[in-house]
Amino acid sequence: MEPSKNVNLQATPIKHKKSHYQFFEKLKDFSFAAPALIFLCIFVYYPLLYSLFLSFTNWNMAKPAWKFIGTENYEKLLSSDEFYSVLGVTFKYTIIDVVLTLVIGLLLALLLNSTKKIYGFMRMIVFMPYYISMVIAAMIFIWIFNTQYGVANMVIGWFGLDPVNWLNNPSTALWSLIMVSLWKSIGFAMLIFIAGLRGIPVEYYEASSIDGASKVRQFFKITLPLLSPITLFLVVTNFISSMQVFQSINVMTLGGPLNTTKAMVYWIYQMAFKEFKTGRASALVIIFFIIIIAFTILQFAVSKKRVHYEG
Repeated sequence: MEPSKNVNLQATPIKHKKSHYQFFEKLKDFSFAAPALIFLCIFVYYPLLYSLFLSFTNWNMAKPAWKFIGTENYEKLLSSDEFYSVLGVTFKYTIIDVVLTLVIGLLLALLLNSTKKIYGFMRMIVFMPYYISMVIAAMIFIWIFNTQYGVANMVIGWFGLDPVNWLNNPSTALWSLIMVSLWKSIGFAMLIFIAGLRGIPVEYYEASSIDGASKVRQFFKITLPLLSPITLFLVVTNFISSMQVFQSINVMTLGGPLNTTKAMVYWIYQMAFKEFKTGRASALVIIFFIIIIAFTILQFAVSKKRVHYEG
């Protein structure tokens, strides 16, 4: 029995050393993540919590005094017609933008998915607008949509059509903003889809060809299902981005004409920095945050049975 006791006594320091080593390894791993966590706490979580606090006050930046008013800001927002009008504009913009970005991006990916140099150059041309600032892109499109000397009216004039006041017409203003977003974002969607297409094993297409499947059938039965994880990624990221549209509105339309381009983030900006209703703007931020989170969770829930992961 004595030898076994000696073995246990010798093993105990080794276990302690191992546990200390694991602790310091975890501490080292955490130290790498700490700067990002500190950044998130300062610039994301703290502002969000402070906005939640302000949403229960009547704070007005033009007046130093403020008081707690409970849920009054939320009640006024949720009972106002303007809230639902702005939310409708935001969703309309988002749905059209996301659908067109994915459809056009996938079509371009199928068209330009080649290793030839000319196709590489064309992919570069399509992707380049992604690096341009939205403010600069909006200024470019202000010139394109100019009523008197814009390129858009010059092109439709070739077909004998009358000039269109793109940014001041309620029926075309929102579509003008969507075109700016598409010009910037379809290149990114195209490259992500190309990466997905090149990750699909060629054997699947060869086997289906032997079975007599046409190109169209291969697209719907092989390509689309295997691209579903990438499609989900693009849907979620584009949905969140489009819901927060602001810069193009601020530069091109200022929410007009007749509030047809007044989206949620622009309304928050107006309420906070033009009307100085900081408490109510904070309540709108919280409501908008909850809406985005809820729809993002819904997208993941709906996609569970529709997304196919290989293997």
